[in-house]
Amino acid sequence: MNELHEPGIAVEAIDLVKRFGDFTAVDGVSFAVPTGTVLGMLGPNGAGKTTTVRMMTTLSDPTSGTARISGYDVKTDPDAVRRSMGLTGQAATVDELLTGRENMQMIGGLYGIDRKSLRKRTDELLEQFSLTEAGHKTVREYSGGMRRRIDLAVSLIAAPPVLFLDEPTTGLDPHSRNELWDVLRGLVAAGTTLVLTTQYLEEADQLADRIVVIDAGRIIAEGTPLELKKQAGEASLVATITNATDVASARTLLDRVSDEVFVDAHARTLTLPAGGLADLTRVAALLDESEIAVDDLGLSRPSLDDVFLSLTGHRAEPSASDPDVDTGPDSDTEGASA
Repeated sequence: MNELHEPGIAVEAIDLVKRFGDFTAVDGVSFAVPTGTVLGMLGPNGAGKTTTVRMMTTLSDPTSGTARISGYDVKTDPDAVRRSMGLTGQAATVDELLTGRENMQMIGGLYGIDRKSLRKRTDELLEQFSLTEAGHKTVREYSGGMRRRIDLAVSLIAAPPVLFLDEPTTGLDPHSRNELWDVLRGLVAAGTTLVLTTQYLEEADQLADRIVVIDAGRIIAEGTPLELKKQAGEASLVATITNATDVASARTLLDRVSDEVFVDAHARTLTLPAGGLADLTRVAALLDESEIAVDDLGLSRPSLDDVFLSLTGHRAEPSASDPDVDTGPDSDTEGASA
């Protein structure tokens, strides 16, 4: 183990650079992930997310810089890195002609796990991922959500302390996505460290303790979801008045709280800057004392989409018209979402 490894840090990226000819896909990416936490790497198609993950998981050599997984350097000790981590890529890597159970036993055998321990571990993971009944079926019979779960289960067969997830919910329906989120929360609660790449702002918001925002191969912002949202502006308090005839009276009351009250008479809403729950409590009391009925009253914070738009001038999540981005010579293995 590298003597410079910082205790309590499971994953470190240290000035990672990847060039393909004259094209720089990753340009000086650095971050650290404490043990038992989730780092979300957020960015649009072609931002450099997958290329970064490939370098950190020994699938691609850095042009310069390095990374450490559980203290092991990807350049000088790649075998130890691979023993310390699991990887679930954008496309399922399990064999469709084998059953879920057979896939797990095959990979477990490659890790050298003895048969008795492997059977027990397989049973545990199939149950954890709600695949016990489907374990005897071939993977080609699985739904999209089931395939992602078996792929994740296979990556955990050797109980790695660190797990890399490259856009794990791409292509899943909302129900399957929520199910997978619950599984990932369970893994973190049990002590696993996750590095998650995603184009989905909600996914990063739901799962990540910290987020690095990547655009054009560089980290352009990082922090907790709340810290990043604050970069796009403070929270607003929004009151929706039940009766349109009360909107003017409500405006007079809220002028006591702020001199920046925006009124949308058609929508019956009043919006004003809010410092936090104290302002919400004060407004609720004022409206209640004046017997002004409200349909809704709450704080509205900027979204991660607002953050990304303010930082880059474009949105993070892809639209149907977004072109795929070829990231260079190994784009056939990395896909468009590098």
